[in-house]
Amino acid sequence: MEIPEKLLKFKFHFLFALILCLTLYAITLIAPRFLTILAYFWPLFLSTALFLFAVVVFGKTTLPVTEPSGEGLLDYVAGQPEHVVESYKSAEQSQS
Repeated sequence: MEIPEKLLKFKFHFLFALILCLTLYAITLIAPRFLTILAYFWPLFLSTALFLFAVVVFGKTTLPVTEPSGEGLLDYVAGQPEHVVESYKSAEQSQS
């Protein structure tokens, strides 16, 4: 009688494992086959692979940037570029 009592402690574990196995089995019966999915999505897979290949090729072939990224854009957004301000100051000094 000790074994059935010990097994009763794990009845929920057994029930959960049984339900999980039945669910996985049902999904494999209902789900479409892998080749069906591959046949439907092959253009998407191919275009994604080509795009990633192009990213890798362009990443390897481009030269490293000498100035920090976006510095010119940040200068434009922040205000007038330095050379405009300097030319404005020199124009003021020449008028005085």
